[in-house]
Amino acid sequence: MRTWRSNRFVFLLVCLAFCLGLIFASQLGLLGPVRGLLATPINWISGLFNRATLDVVESVDQSNDPEVLQRRNADLEEALAQFQAELVDLREIASDYQRIAELLNYTSSRQNEEYVTADVIALADANVPLRTIVINRGARDGVAIGMPVVTQQGLVGRIIDVTANASRVLLVADSSSAISGRLQTTRAEGSVVGQPAGDLLMVFIPLDALVPEGDLVITSGLGGNLPSDIVIGQVTAVQQREFDLTQQATVRSLINFDTLEIVLVITSFQPVDLSVFETPPETGNGG
Repeated sequence: MRTWRSNRFVFLLVCLAFCLGLIFASQLGLLGPVRGLLATPINWISGLFNRATLDVVESVDQSNDPEVLQRRNADLEEALAQFQAELVDLREIASDYQRIAELLNYTSSRQNEEYVTADVIALADANVPLRTIVINRGARDGVAIGMPVVTQQGLVGRIIDVTANASRVLLVADSSSAISGRLQTTRAEGSVVGQPAGDLLMVFIPLDALVPEGDLVITSGLGGNLPSDIVIGQVTAVQQREFDLTQQATVRSLINFDTLEIVLVITSFQPVDLSVFETPPETGNGG
């Protein structure tokens, strides 16, 4: 213990002597070369810190400049507008892809039919007596009067007018439209007519037929005007008055006719004219 204390005392004396020696040498000018040698790396390190400090100060000054801030805001707004436009395009592509995929699934389920895809270029006009839409397919695409128009949700209507590159479709919701239909589960038949309010009404349903709410109404194919088994709508209510010989049901179409964008025209279907069978055959006179 005493040895350690004596060594520490000796070390302190040596340090004091060394410091006094440095002071004395500095007074005599003997440490000039040593100071120059040590100052070189210290000055270099100090310069690095000074340049970094100046860069930070200059950046802060520029960030406070109104013109710089305005330019940066303009650049950011332009970039944001570009990104928003690209986002809208991507959403439209995704939406179109979804609709086309659904239509493809529908066509796959009805393999014996041929279709033409069409864009809706004019929606129904409330000021026109007939509820119609216009599509961008016509005679050049094989579209003819009487062909059915559908989506994956069901029947849209029938072609009533055709030009070379466009066609007019009479919607099933029009009051002049009448379609032979049947209930999917009970197979009860009737006629589905459009209503002024846009709903559908299935009339002439037999009194003894069961008409469950929520049942789907599909085309029956009777009359030869439409293919069978195309969804027309869904029963929402049933009316059966006491002295009526038939009952009727309110039907809601599964299609929103105000937002139609893409439809399918069944080009493989040709309406059948049954009027030729209504004229009784002529009988020859016996000789």
